[in-house]
Amino acid sequence: MKNAVPEFAGPVGISLNHKHMSALKRIHFVGGRCAFGAFAAVSALFGSVFAQLSIEPAEDGESVRLVVSGESGETWNLEYSDDLVEWLNLGEDSAVTLDEEGNGNRVVVWTGETRYFRSSFVETGNGLPAPFSAFSEDLVMYIDGDFMVIETTNVPDHPSPYFPESDERYEAYNGDNTNYRQNPNTIAAQSFVYRIPMNPVEATNKTETMLGSIGIAINGVAFFNQYAGPDQPLTNEIDSFDQYSGHPQNTGVYHYHVEPLYLTGLEGEEGLLGVLLDGFPVYGPMENEEVVTNDDLDEYHGHFHATDEFPDGVYHYHFTDTDPYLNGGEYYGAPGTRTN
Repeated sequence: MKNAVPEFAGPVGISLNHKHMSALKRIHFVGGRCAFGAFAAVSALFGSVFAQLSIEPAEDGESVRLVVSGESGETWNLEYSDDLVEWLNLGEDSAVTLDEEGNGNRVVVWTGETRYFRSSFVETGNGLPAPFSAFSEDLVMYIDGDFMVIETTNVPDHPSPYFPESDERYEAYNGDNTNYRQNPNTIAAQSFVYRIPMNPVEATNKTETMLGSIGIAINGVAFFNQYAGPDQPLTNEIDSFDQYSGHPQNTGVYHYHVEPLYLTGLEGEEGLLGVLLDGFPVYGPMENEEVVTNDDLDEYHGHFHATDEFPDGVYHYHFTDTDPYLNGGEYYGAPGTRTN
């Protein structure tokens, strides 16, 4: 017999005002049955933030839809539990990043016992359009005409054996490559400035990728192409990649040639990982729960498909586990510029 979906009180919300708090960045409000319908006011790190949580029956008659409305680009956790004590401590959660209209939702199965709901503020968006809305707020980013300008030191936001051992970011190699051989270089801060088209289109005449940075990851680290040097494959150089699949070259420029494992660990293997210089986004090695292979992609190592950030579809590149890994040797669109 189907569980009956109960009636709920109207939407509940929380107003968050500017004040420094702990690094947890989580502020809670609750909803559910009438007993939990309330407003609350607290302080948060990210300025004035408001969201509204509503609960409504889903189409199947057995589930409920938790809907949170706020500002575009904000990320909230939608949490529920059938045990109040568990809910107060952890509960089951799912991060939801609000779309351009400031909406996001999650459908949960109604068990007949679940009755405690809440939303937890995770972070604000950076106010920029996709795909740049996913980029780290530690980067300097601004719009200049038809271009997104990104300034970065190119220092990774994760540990590496390529930091000096005296650096707190140093982490000895602990990956699974038994042939790992660390190169003699050390990560050094850079002064990269990227100018990337905000409205990319396919180029009539394609441009070859060069050695050096061909794009930028969401954490500000450079993407390099499939070559270790002029017409030199990555065959041997791969063994110098650290546990997050990056390494520095001789001037200390840390970069990824292949799937950046730290980022896919954070964003998921279907996640948005960055953009190439032509403005087209880069995604992880899976799509719709299927591994993407080179055969799924065109000669530029991309295809047109819907993504979470672009529900109507967008041309985009994918990392794959075989050469050329990220790009087929030419940009699909007209590249912008990068200086260092």
